[in-house]
Amino acid sequence: MSTNPERAVSYVLSKSVTKYMDKDVLILGLDIQTREAARMLRHYETDDIIVTDEDNLPVGIVTDEDILNTVSDVTVYAEATTLKDVMSTPLITINEKSTLQDALHKMRDNDIRKLPVISKKNQVIGMIFQTVIANVIRDATATAPRLLSPPVKAVLGNLGFVLQFAGVLLLVPAIVSTLLEDPLTATGIYLTTVLLLVTGFFLNSYGEKSSLNLQQASILVFSSLFLLSLFGTIPYLYVFPSDETSVEVFANAFFSSAAGFTTGGISLFDEPEKLSQSFTFFRSYTQLVGGMSFIYLVITAFYPESKLQSMRGFISGRTLHMKELFLTITVIFAIYIVIVAFLLHTFGEGDIIDVFSLSMIDNFSLAMSTLSTGGFTPSSTILDGLVWQEHIVLMGAMILGALPFTFHYAFVRKKFLSPKLGKEVLAYFAILGSATILFAAISGLDPMQSAFYSISASTTAGLQIESLAGLSGGAHTILIILMFIGGCGFSTAGGLKIFRLFHLRDVRALLSKVRRVELSDQAKKEVISTLIILALFPIISAITGVHLAAIEDVPFQDAFFEAAGVITTGGLSAGVIDFDTDPATKIVLGFLMIFGRLEIIAIIYIFVPRLS
Repeated sequence: MSTNPERAVSYVLSKSVTKYMDKDVLILGLDIQTREAARMLRHYETDDIIVTDEDNLPVGIVTDEDILNTVSDVTVYAEATTLKDVMSTPLITINEKSTLQDALHKMRDNDIRKLPVISKKNQVIGMIFQTVIANVIRDATATAPRLLSPPVKAVLGNLGFVLQFAGVLLLVPAIVSTLLEDPLTATGIYLTTVLLLVTGFFLNSYGEKSSLNLQQASILVFSSLFLLSLFGTIPYLYVFPSDETSVEVFANAFFSSAAGFTTGGISLFDEPEKLSQSFTFFRSYTQLVGGMSFIYLVITAFYPESKLQSMRGFISGRTLHMKELFLTITVIFAIYIVIVAFLLHTFGEGDIIDVFSLSMIDNFSLAMSTLSTGGFTPSSTILDGLVWQEHIVLMGAMILGALPFTFHYAFVRKKFLSPKLGKEVLAYFAILGSATILFAAISGLDPMQSAFYSISASTTAGLQIESLAGLSGGAHTILIILMFIGGCGFSTAGGLKIFRLFHLRDVRALLSKVRRVELSDQAKKEVISTLIILALFPIISAITGVHLAAIEDVPFQDAFFEAAGVITTGGLSAGVIDFDTDPATKIVLGFLMIFGRLEIIAIIYIFVPRLS
């Protein structure tokens, strides 16, 4: 018997109905006579008929019992009776993305023993039976003990897929470094790619790809970001000075790698132009991988649509059909990158014909870092002396990165070029506009710079022209608040996310003893999650700021600003963290960027499963 029957049952019930449904379903029209239907039931050796209307949409179900009862009724003329006369309606169905657990609940609520499985086009693709689910549960509890439990195998299988996928994606910067004849960088990236592919293959051999609950998904995402950051240190080890100790080199590499994959964007390099262009391209590319949140998308791709609603607080979105969304968004962001890079090249007085020049590669690196709200720049001077058109392009790209994926998705999936400005997007622009005006009044910077820094903070892109250590306390406070709030849900931006601010409306209902409006369990969890994140962002920033102020001998104001940029993955810096920061602190800061990328709440889900 299984060592933990409850976990085994929970595991199998999370699987999709499509895995266990009977695909041989007899489908007939409304006007088919019952006599003909009975003949077809015998011929196909089945007991049920799904009845469809003129548009081939399912409208009812007829069983062999229904036909027998009709024929045996002496008051009914069998030759003139059609399926329309005997079918049971309305037809109760279940979506193809639903789980066995969902099917059991629907069967119980409607007192039925079978459910037609419907595709997203409302076509019948199978039938799931209560007896089949019962057999699956019985087999799960009767399985001999395994070396790894099903939930662990599910995490390992999905983790293996993620690492293999990342390995394939990193072939792009590897090929670029090869074409640019940079063997040192190419060697490091190829080695990382091989390790990701091999590790992913190894994990896949011990696991299996299947649905995860929210706690397991949180473990998967943390593990993925940690391993990506860890393997991503390899190319950095090839370029960092060899006169430092091995611990210092690793700490610098891990911090830099985490800043890339988490889109933290805080750079240890004061002069990145001294690095090879293939390496700066690699750094920006890692931000694109992390910024696109492909890990979250892969996780949700394994989830049935019915479970996505419970995950919306984690992935910061409410969109279904995630596989389709992922492919579409990948294409859209690739187009964005090309457009932004060419606009920067054109307005920078580049030769539009010489699109493969070294400056063009820098523009592609900057475009990737900007749209991913990452903040790495290929050159410390690349933002100096920008014409106003280039400022506009960069600000527009940062805002695009902070808008929800559903906004971009609407470009091609609904009304072309007519995406809806939802409440979250409108609230984001209202906050950004108000903060920009206030920041311009307090900071003393010109309107263009004020808008640039406000957008950089609110999108958590972290692009900055110069050190922000000299700003006043009020100006720092505005930027910190913007980094804490962040961009819209389900975007490449970090921070709390705008959609969570809407949950604060329910705080009074949660705390009030006399509740006029009773909150659902899900609403309560969302409010609690929001309050936890809202409290932890400044608390962690304050603790980290105190530590940085002490070891770096800088004012607490600058240290707190730097810490806020780390935990929110905002990336704006007051120049506190550098190569001289002690190795242990840089490793801890690398983990804080990972925690920030997970919006902290995923870590809470791991240790407090009741909240998830």
